[in-house]
Amino acid sequence: MDDWEEEPVATSTITSFGDGGSSWNSGGQKSSFSRNDNEKSSWNSGGGAFGGRGGSRGRGGGGGGFNRSFSSGGDENGNDEGGRGGFRGGRGGRGSRGGGGFRDSFNSGNDQNGNDHEFNSDFGGRGRGRGGRGGRGRGGFQDGGGDGFRGSGGFMGKDEEVVGKGGRDGENGGDGENAGPKVIYVPPPPPEEEDAVFSKFQTGINFDKYDDILVDVSGSNPPPAIVTFAEANLCESLSRNVSKSGYVKPTPVQKYGIPIITAGRDLMACAQTGSGKTAAFLLPILQKLMSDGVAASKFSEQQEPEAIIVAPTRELINQIYLEARKFAFGTCVRPVVVYGGISTGHTIREVLKGCNVLCGTPGRLLDIIGRGKVGLTKLRYLVLDEADRMLDMGFEPDMRKLVGSPGMPPKEERQTLMFSATYPEEIQRLAADFLKVDYLFLAVGVVGGACSDVEQLILEVNQFSKRDQLLEILKTTGNERTMVFVETKRKADFIATFLCQEKLPTTSIHGDREQREREQALCDFRTGKCPVLVATSVAARGLDIEHVQHVVNFDLPSSVDEYVHRIGRTGRCGNTGRAVSFFDAEADTNIARSLVKVLSGAQQPVPDWLEKVAFGAHGTTGFNPRGNVFASTDTRKGGSFSADHAAPPATSAGGDEDDWE
Repeated sequence: MDDWEEEPVATSTITSFGDGGSSWNSGGQKSSFSRNDNEKSSWNSGGGAFGGRGGSRGRGGGGGGFNRSFSSGGDENGNDEGGRGGFRGGRGGRGSRGGGGFRDSFNSGNDQNGNDHEFNSDFGGRGRGRGGRGGRGRGGFQDGGGDGFRGSGGFMGKDEEVVGKGGRDGENGGDGENAGPKVIYVPPPPPEEEDAVFSKFQTGINFDKYDDILVDVSGSNPPPAIVTFAEANLCESLSRNVSKSGYVKPTPVQKYGIPIITAGRDLMACAQTGSGKTAAFLLPILQKLMSDGVAASKFSEQQEPEAIIVAPTRELINQIYLEARKFAFGTCVRPVVVYGGISTGHTIREVLKGCNVLCGTPGRLLDIIGRGKVGLTKLRYLVLDEADRMLDMGFEPDMRKLVGSPGMPPKEERQTLMFSATYPEEIQRLAADFLKVDYLFLAVGVVGGACSDVEQLILEVNQFSKRDQLLEILKTTGNERTMVFVETKRKADFIATFLCQEKLPTTSIHGDREQREREQALCDFRTGKCPVLVATSVAARGLDIEHVQHVVNFDLPSSVDEYVHRIGRTGRCGNTGRAVSFFDAEADTNIARSLVKVLSGAQQPVPDWLEKVAFGAHGTTGFNPRGNVFASTDTRKGGSFSADHAAPPATSAGGDEDDWE
């Protein structure tokens, strides 16, 4: 099962290269490898034990401890010289017992000529945790209880996925012998000051291009679109909050989505990233609740929300909650957010203060419902943001469990809304199980969903040249915000550390980091303290961070849909951005054809070498680089309502796509 957001396991924090040092902190025992002089880089793993000094064997730690890895203090020029030993398997302390451990890994450093060496091997062995609560994994650091990397997996050797038996959603307080230690972290409260609540995201020079985007609505009897927010007939409080938020005119997904939801229709919406999907579903829901006089109550031991919004990552669901809180400011409607990685007691107390709109990640939602703190009998709206992700093999069982929970109204008696930037055909077939038969399909944008405001550049770079190429790019971007995407959690931390050692302030975010660390990393990135953020897929969905000028795909994803979501971190709200992707012919050929379609559809230049790779790839018969007109199309048979014929003049033609919710 793919767990990219919930329960943090191996904890490590990278902070920026401050006074000549880069640190990994997560509380617990200090264990460091030192460089020369006063320059220090430390790994503080929660109660863990990586060998005490550079060359020592250490106590604990998965499969042995440090044996000459990170050991030498550097040559006379200050260059790191990686030792051969690596993390040697054998006799660890109390932590873990490995059959190989970290053999010859991280043997990077510099040789006598100052040349960097890539990782020479991987996390070896079959390491097995001896401690109390950890899961079992296939390699590397596997520690169970208090020593070493805690939790269900730590650093795993092969595919980097961490799946524990004690729950996927970061509850940390679940029952069972494999449950993780209790989480007591309580996040800081959201701002109460009006200026902070209504902080605005500045639209860019291309915002008016949204009026030219082609829109298509499939299904029977769709309601007419609106052109202005005034036509949405929002109540006074909601209209005032929309104005304070800086919304002047609706984007295409809002022009069509708001009247569809107001009319009570189920909706599957495929819209470009950064195009205002969150407001498209929040505004009509809040309008209905406010007009019906709904108010939160503190006098019930079981809250019964009228709307539930589900998203796959903690960062995204918290972002949606803050938007809902902004639009509901000064009204009696109370949104609440629940997600893993924070104190369950704190979460329950917040819910019991009153809850009309419940935002949550799947695991924590099911946990709160299972504890009897939330009832579903009054539910009117069920919203799935990043619906393609919510219905894939990772989250589909949770979603089926949610809609099958006691008290959940059947799909005929509730309104179900799904939003995403991409909808593969198989996901659309699954979605039909959750939607009424007469649901409407809204498509906004063009081929593959790639945003034409994002300049896309594909570079042919082999695996061993990627770090040098990344350094070249980052040394030209200066302090401009840059997100670097990699495929594994281990690599995210290593690349962040490498960049810090190169005097580039960097932080990282991925599913193995504790919630407080993830929040701190995002804060450092937003404020510019660390202008470079290295991330896995946990940040590819929904995150809406202002002033992200660059995206670098250090590793290309296996799916073009994921590529669309990644580059959607820049070029939002009509702003322009740049996305650079490293294409390794040995690893990325399978995505070549799809990349050509995305590039050509977004009016981006396609390198000749990429076209040759695409046309030469397996199964290219009948390959059409232009692809379909829309990012996703309705797979149902039957007539299609074209927005060109019944839409307001403002939405006649065009294309764009991007995702930050």
